[in-house]
Amino acid sequence: MLLLPLLALFSIPFCIAASAQSTHEKLVKLAAANNGVIKLDESTYNLLTSPKRNWSASIHFTALDPRRRCGPCKEFDPAFNAVAKAWTKVPQAERDSHFFATADFDSAMTVFQKLGLQTAPVVHIHPATEGPHRPPSGRTTPVVYDFANGFDAGPLAEQLSQFTPVPIPYKAPFDWARIGTAAGVLLIIASGIRVFLPVLRSRWLWAAGVVLTSLVMTSGFMFVRIRGMPHTGGNGQWIAPGYQNQFGQETQVVSFIYGLLSAAFLMLTLVTPYQTNPARQRLQIYLWSGVILVMFSVLISLFRVKNRGYPFKLLL
Repeated sequence: MLLLPLLALFSIPFCIAASAQSTHEKLVKLAAANNGVIKLDESTYNLLTSPKRNWSASIHFTALDPRRRCGPCKEFDPAFNAVAKAWTKVPQAERDSHFFATADFDSAMTVFQKLGLQTAPVVHIHPATEGPHRPPSGRTTPVVYDFANGFDAGPLAEQLSQFTPVPIPYKAPFDWARIGTAAGVLLIIASGIRVFLPVLRSRWLWAAGVVLTSLVMTSGFMFVRIRGMPHTGGNGQWIAPGYQNQFGQETQVVSFIYGLLSAAFLMLTLVTPYQTNPARQRLQIYLWSGVILVMFSVLISLFRVKNRGYPFKLLL
């Protein structure tokens, strides 16, 4: 009569071991059926986080239903799935010692309520409570993943590798979009060079650029920029007395005068000599000579304003 109770007592450890083994096999099948990610409800969550477990788990709590309007959930979900898929590439012995799982709010509402979760996404890492993969520190309470590094898969794989038997072999996918963008930009630049190269090689273009730059610089543009001079004086004055002061509007007027003088000289040297009509040629000589005379008079008068002691003038 005492034999049966003793046999029942001795069989309890074997039953517990068989139950744990069957739970582990069920989790392995669930993970294999969904690219390495176990879809959790209350029942499978309790199986995965059972107190007696020789495996660890990374559980992703999310809310992907459009009604929840959880933008971060949709942003982080591909990263978690990519890391879980990378974990399926490790050898089976290590792969079956750590599981990846996702608990959606609409299918595991009681789990959210049990854990008191008010936000998503959240990732909990459950270490093994027994066996060779139990942490040396002895801590078996869940560890919450820190999203300080954002929602990228790279930092996630790096941090989760601290709790997996072997590092997660995650590699970021090749960024074909960046390569395509760079190739497109290079193509546009090459096409632009081919189209605008004759223009860029034009002597007249560079001559005009040099002349304009010379006019701007000799009129005092850099002097005004470096010293931060105002556009005009406080009383509306636009010519600052003395050589150490100059207003912005003064620079514009001087550059305009220099521009007219340059244009007049160019017309006299490049255009007027080639006129076939003597009357038109004579008219242009008088016209541009008059422009030079008047503009030099204005320039000297401005110089006399800057230097009150200057005794000479031309017309004004």
